[in-house]
Amino acid sequence: MQTAVHDVVGIGFGPSNLALAVALDEERGGGVDAVFFEKQPEFGWHRGMLIDGATMQVHFLKDLVTLRNPASPYSFLSYLHARGRLVDFVNHKTMFPTRVEFHDYLEWTAAAFADRVRYRSEVVALRPHDDETLEVVVRRDDELETHLTRNVVIGAGLEPVLPEGIRPGERIWHTEDLLTRLDERPGWTPKRLVVVGAGQSAAEAVEYLHRTFTETEICAVFARYGYSPADDSAFANRIFDPEAVDHYYAASDDVKRMLFEYSRNTNYSVVDLDLIDELYRRAYAEKVAGAERLRILNVSRVLDVQDDAGGLRARIGFLPSGEVTDLDADALVYATGYRERDPFDLLGEAGPHCRTGPDGRPVMERDYRIATEPGPEWGVYLQGATEHSHGIASSLLSMTAVRTGEIVGSIVRRTARVAPGVLQKGA
Repeated sequence: MQTAVHDVVGIGFGPSNLALAVALDEERGGGVDAVFFEKQPEFGWHRGMLIDGATMQVHFLKDLVTLRNPASPYSFLSYLHARGRLVDFVNHKTMFPTRVEFHDYLEWTAAAFADRVRYRSEVVALRPHDDETLEVVVRRDDELETHLTRNVVIGAGLEPVLPEGIRPGERIWHTEDLLTRLDERPGWTPKRLVVVGAGQSAAEAVEYLHRTFTETEICAVFARYGYSPADDSAFANRIFDPEAVDHYYAASDDVKRMLFEYSRNTNYSVVDLDLIDELYRRAYAEKVAGAERLRILNVSRVLDVQDDAGGLRARIGFLPSGEVTDLDADALVYATGYRERDPFDLLGEAGPHCRTGPDGRPVMERDYRIATEPGPEWGVYLQGATEHSHGIASSLLSMTAVRTGEIVGSIVRRTARVAPGVLQKGA
């Protein structure tokens, strides 16, 4: 029996490939054969940082669909209407929903595409089957299965970063797992918790731990003099406009580097100003009261960490003077960010057919397809790992609706050229 060939296989089912599933459904009226493989047991997006009260950093209209199709039934506004909260949200007079509510919106959308997702399924390899199709090797229930597809869209997300030599453990965490680790410790009363980092996740972790553990000393350690505010002003936000991707893609390497550095303070190692003010207010109030439970160890760095049977001890160096302080702690929480996953870790035998630049990263077409050597007609698209070619906004939630629309448009055009009649307009 002839093996079925999928039009699209999605690797990962986070917000990016969820938005792709919606865009595929709306582009072809449901006529595209798409399947998604996700190694998690169910839909989830940064569950370990769904802190009560924490808000999104993007406007609610920059959801999965609105900037591509404002009439979509999968918009955030449609979700609010379905949940019976549209009027309440309007009365709230905010552009930034809580992270908990936005996650519920994502789950609500994902539920509509449950028949196209295979959870607990990890893609372990890609290899060419012929010039038009790829074999996708999936590990599911400890068994391997192979699927054929004309196009692959990799949306595997980011991986957490810890400093060199640091390994996660019972007392050393990345903020990605903050709430998960705390849920494992009901009734816990730590004496001291240390949070390392100066970005949004670090500040949120400090605020949450200080609010939650009312008898615990919370130490924030970072090399800057203070938390730096994110530039979310109207003109700066133009870096997240769809046309900014065109500008970046067409620019020379020197201009790309310049634009990236100019825009870092919109996204990297920066904190919402309201949160900065709240943390400063708490620290000052404690100074007035003469009982400082929130300690800001600025211009400082973790020099060494000892984690053994005797407990956890972090050696903190004050950079201007070199003074060293040892802190015994119940947990050390690193808010040291994430990095893009290397797509070549997944490409496997398909990798040699993909073009690379002098830096070893894939050469990207404007439609987010990896450029291939002459011959292959199959397509591998990236949702993520494209900052070098498409700019700082290319893989962020702000661009998800537009980006997935462009990928779907490319798949439809290329399939019509390579395999005419394969994609039929749905009813």
